Amino acid sequence: MTEPHDDGMPDGLTDPERAVWQAFRIGRTCDLTEGVAERDDPFGAAAWGPERSVRADVVAALLLDGPTARSGRVAALKLRGVRITGVLDLAGGSIAPYVELHGCRFDNEVVLPEARFGTLRMVGCALPRLEAARLHTEGDLHLPRCRVRRGIRLTDAQIGTDLLINQIQVWPDGRGRAITADGMVVAQDLQAELVETHGEFSLRGAKVGVSLSLRGSVLRSDRGRRALNAPQLTVERTLYLNAAWVYEGGGQSTATPPYGVAPVRDAQRKPAEFHGGVRLDDGRFGDAVDLNHARFLLSGARREELSLRRIVTPELRFNGERPEEGRVVLNGAKVVTLIDLSTSWPGPGGLALSGFVYENLVPYGHFPLARRIEWVAAATPEYAPEPYERLATVLRNSGEDADAREVLLAKQRRRRETLPLAGKLWGYVQDWTVAYGYRPGRAALWMAVLWAAGTLAFSRYDPVPIKEGEGPAWNGTLYALDLLLPVITLGQDGYWRLEGGWQWAAAVLILLGWILATTVAAGATRLLRRG
Repeated sequence: MTEPHDDGMPDGLTDPERAVWQAFRIGRTCDLTEGVAERDDPFGAAAWGPERSVRADVVAALLLDGPTARSGRVAALKLRGVRITGVLDLAGGSIAPYVELHGCRFDNEVVLPEARFGTLRMVGCALPRLEAARLHTEGDLHLPRCRVRRGIRLTDAQIGTDLLINQIQVWPDGRGRAITADGMVVAQDLQAELVETHGEFSLRGAKVGVSLSLRGSVLRSDRGRRALNAPQLTVERTLYLNAAWVYEGGGQSTATPPYGVAPVRDAQRKPAEFHGGVRLDDGRFGDAVDLNHARFLLSGARREELSLRRIVTPELRFNGERPEEGRVVLNGAKVVTLIDLSTSWPGPGGLALSGFVYENLVPYGHFPLARRIEWVAAATPEYAPEPYERLATVLRNSGEDADAREVLLAKQRRRRETLPLAGKLWGYVQDWTVAYGYRPGRAALWMAVLWAAGTLAFSRYDPVPIKEGEGPAWNGTLYALDLLLPVITLGQDGYWRLEGGWQWAAAVLILLGWILATTVAAGATRLLRRG
């Protein structure tokens, strides 16, 4: 380019560049498409020649120091079907005009570090790479349906309103990362629905002012990295890692109905898929984490995890598909309400719940207590009392006292497995007789059996009174009951001299009476306390 003419247009511009320059001054879209779908496809094999090519330097000159708008117009760069040659380098620049590119093709990377935009929209464009660390926009950043071959970098970017990257396809950079957005701040929504990545999506320490949606997306790890790496992520409302309803619009494109609208006829549910580890450690989510119909394809050989360590959220919706391999880790997480599906949790060795705190359980569908106890057992390959006690506390607080006792009984049975032989034998005796005290009805039944046996035995015995002429008449039934009931006196015990084996029989009844009566009293106390 040479010095500009009086109208601001430099010499040496090609015809397509002159068309772009003129359209910029009036804010009109410069459309260089040919009207043939195969040739206008920016991702297709058809070559775009000089008749559709604009140098990146011309685009940069327009955006950084372009001509003034014509009277009554607003200057804006709006391109459709344009091939941009060379490196578009706007690093550190302040771009005032509105920018909107549709179906364009870039020969080289787009370089935007520390650039400042009002609003930047690139829709359905083909880019080798987008380098935009510390990018700042006053308005939106839109990249829907773009394809980026060597990754996107948005580290520490500041997005003034929404970040929209729905249906984008991104391949990894040289380090295995597809999208690197560590420390990024989005003032409102981050919409990344139906995204397809072939490398790590990194959001370490990112902050989203409203909600973050990955509905229906497919994230794949690369070179041993995670599919989603987002520790210390903050989302003020909800993190959606759930399914999307998709349909073929006119047999051509796939779209997502608005949230809360019933899917159209013939729509299909597309689950979010994560081919590799997912890390959300230390995240803070203001409303919920939604994993409805999510699919986690983890590798046990690579020890991949769905890691939710120490997350804090009012609601966790864990009702996706059961991971066949890998682990789900909730150690130290704090959740007010856990909404889950019995078939969503992994089996033994695939779950960790150490220090997991939750206050309410809302099963999604049928979730029997036996399956819930198996859920805790799967999370404790080595015996640990805390998960059992947490579950029992939650059940008791919701009025399910009988279920809480069953959980504590299961805890005692797991503990018994860790004891030496003598402790195991005594544990089996306690379990068989009084269920460790958590089934007081069984203790009462044993008392009735012992009373009947004592009555039958002592009714055939005629003891000698300790002092002749004192005490009541002998009554074997009352005497057996008097021995069984501690503290309470029925007027029979203490007046008779037992000899031989009868002394041992009386001692056994007294000992068993203390044990069983204490169990019954403890059970009654728990019931009264709940009332």
